[in-house]
Order: sequence, then C-alpha cells, then structure tokens
Amino acid sequence: MFSAKKIDMTEGPVMKLIFLFALPMCVGNILQQLYNTVDTFVIGNYCSSVSLAAVGTSSQPVEILLCVFVGLGNGVSILAAQHTGNGNIENLKEVVSTAVSFLYLCAIPVTILGLLAGADILKVMQVPESTWELSVRYMRIIFLGVLGNLGYNMNAGILRGLGDSRSSLLFLVISCIINIVLDFIFVAGLGMDVAGAALATIIAMFSSWLFSILYIRKKYPELAFTILPRRMKKEILLEIIRIGLPLGLINSIYSIGHVLLQSLINMQGAAFMAACAVASKVTSIANVTINSFSSAATTFSGQNLGAGKYVRLCKSSLKIPLVSGAFSFAGGMIVLFFGREILGLFTSDAEVLDMALIYLRVTLPYFWAYAIFNGFICFANGLGEVRYPMIVSILALWAVRIPCAHLIARFFDGRYMMACFPASFLFGMCAMLLFFRSKRWKEIKRLAKEEQQDT
Repeated sequence: MFSAKKIDMTEGPVMKLIFLFALPMCVGNILQQLYNTVDTFVIGNYCSSVSLAAVGTSSQPVEILLCVFVGLGNGVSILAAQHTGNGNIENLKEVVSTAVSFLYLCAIPVTILGLLAGADILKVMQVPESTWELSVRYMRIIFLGVLGNLGYNMNAGILRGLGDSRSSLLFLVISCIINIVLDFIFVAGLGMDVAGAALATIIAMFSSWLFSILYIRKKYPELAFTILPRRMKKEILLEIIRIGLPLGLINSIYSIGHVLLQSLINMQGAAFMAACAVASKVTSIANVTINSFSSAATTFSGQNLGAGKYVRLCKSSLKIPLVSGAFSFAGGMIVLFFGREILGLFTSDAEVLDMALIYLRVTLPYFWAYAIFNGFICFANGLGEVRYPMIVSILALWAVRIPCAHLIARFFDGRYMMACFPASFLFGMCAMLLFFRSKRWKEIKRLAKEEQQDT
C-alpha cells in the first residue's frame, strides 16, 4: 500500500525496528539543532555577546505560541500511526486532508499574534535593555516563518505515523544546507547581525516544508495530499484535538515555565544568559537520541494498538524507554568529557565558558532519567492516553523544577540553578511508572492474555 521506506512496527524484532526508525530521526534531530546552533556559532564568532544573549532569550516567546500547534501535529502523527496499523486507507486520507486544512487555520493567526504580542512576552521575561532591541528584531522575523515551521512539522508527523522516518532526514539536510550557507552570507558577509540569522532560519523552514509537500505527493499518491486547504472532517478534527490539544498544552505550560526560568537566568546578567544559551545548544546535541527513541515509541505503540498486537505492546513498554536511557547516558558522558572543547566552538569569552561548563556538569549526568521519563510518556501517547502523562509533566515542571530553581537562586548560588532539571527528570520518571498500574494498562494486559490464548 505504501512506499518501501515505510517501517511496519507490528512485525519483526522490536528493537531492530526501533533502531531502524530512530537512526534517521537521530541524524535528523542533530540537523534540526543546527537551525539554532549554527546561528549561535556564527553570532558568537562574528557578533557580540549581547547578540548571542538576544538569540538565546528571544526563542522562548516563539515556543510559547507554537508549542500548542506542534502538539496538535503530534496528534495527527498518532492518528496516522493507528490507522496505518489497522490498514484503513480511507480514514488515513481523511486525517491527512483535515491536517492540511487545520495547518492554515492555525498558522496565520499564530503569525499575527506573535508579531503583536511577542514583545510583551519579552517584557514579562525582564529582558535587559542591552539586548532588548536585538531580541525583538530576531523574534519578529522568526514569527514570519510560522507557516513553514508548522507545515514541516505536520508533514513530518504524518510520515512518522506511516513508519517513514527517513524522509524527514532528507528534508532537513536540504534546509540545513540552506540555513548554514545563508547564515554565513547574511551575518558574516553582509553584517546583518541577528536579523540575518533569523532570515536564514525562516527561509530554510519554508524550503523544508515545500520540499516535504512535493515528496509526499510523489511518493504517497494514495494519500491525495493537497498543497492548499480542501476539506476538514469534523470527527477527525475532534479526534486530532482530543489527542493533540493536551500534548500542545503540556508544551505550552512547559514553555511558560521556561519563560519564568529564563527570567531567573536574565537576572544573573548578560554573561550568564549567554552561557545558558550556549550550554543549552550543547545539551540539545547530546540529547538527540531521546527525541528519536521517543518518536519511535509513539509510532510503535500507535501502530500496534491499531493492529491489535497487545502482547507486543506489553513486552516492549519498558524495553524501549530503558534502551533510550542507556544511549542518552552514554552520549551525555561523551559530550561532558569534551565539554570545554565543544563549548569553545561557540564562544571565546572565559567567563561565559566557565559558567556554561557548570551547566553541563550539573545536567548531563542525569539526562538518562529524562530519556526514560519521555519514553514512557510517548509510549502512552501512542496509545491515545494523554491525560495522565499531562498531569505528571505539569507536576514535574511546576511542583519540582521551578520551585527548585527559585530555591537554588535565592539561597544557594544562581550559577547552579540548573540542578532543578535533574530533580524534575527523576520525579517524572518515577511518577510515570504508575501508568503501568492504571486501568487502561490493565485492560491492555487483559487483551494481551486473550491474544495469547487465541494463538
């Protein structure tokens, strides 16, 4: 029914399929990090530390307004995986058609809202006067690329649901090449500072989105994919919202929390802001396996639920997150060992470098806990279970991470406030284990027993 690149998660060795699915996504996640990492590298080397701080802090308002709609895109991916698992091509076509129309319904208002309200969010974040003008300029240009950003993520989610994780890698290779070339032209060559970096990023985003449209139309003609809105099916739209909205709200609540954390960071001064901006890019690179395995877990659970493979679900529910944790720990230790050398690629400021190294030493040894935590969440999401993971995520942020950050900054040493991250990772990991005692999971185990008896 589909292209040969599609991975069927319902048959064959589980971890082999997970690795085959996750590897292209892992490479793709590295390339996706290059969107902002290259900005940081070029600005850090060709502009001032004030420009570097501006890029680091102005990305937060963009996240707040985009994350709800990215969550809805994940809802599309989950539905695509479930309908792929049960082989219902007509319902899959309806999901795709509804998703295309929903994209435009979301992207245009978000662009307008971001241009109008973004500066107000920066005020709430207490952005220093020294970085204010550059932060506003960077943010407003980035908001002009909302349609390309959401469009690419929506299309990549559909392909992931089908079991095709390699195609998005191709899209990102193209967009990253464009981004890197334009960064050097606009910033290093033409001296456009943060505006040049933002312009390079949105051109790359639109290129990736448009290429993904052409690819899907050519490789998956049975989906009848359209460029412009055509129709929305009410039942499908409600299902996308039911699954995707809680995911988006989690992301939004996290982003608001990160704005509060960024406010604490901003109060420590421009040098600490720049250090956190640089260190966060490095931890993102070290952490690429987490998103890759988590996406694989969502597709795996969604396809197997659709196919009624309950035994397979039960056998893999712990295995996938634990393997993700092992890889994340190994990657974090490697990056930590070469931490100073890697950080040195982004800044030569000794003060910034020292504080960024503290950030890495405090957080990286515990990213394995986040990998397991996120793996559990994504496995549950693929089953359509989003409520309990949402509650756990909210508690991890608002009951653990933010209070810990305030306590550390107030009573200890603000340079170590990032210890709040390991605390929230460990809490979330332990809390998600309770999902496997829920009524929903007990029902899946019951169905697995019936499946075993039938075979």
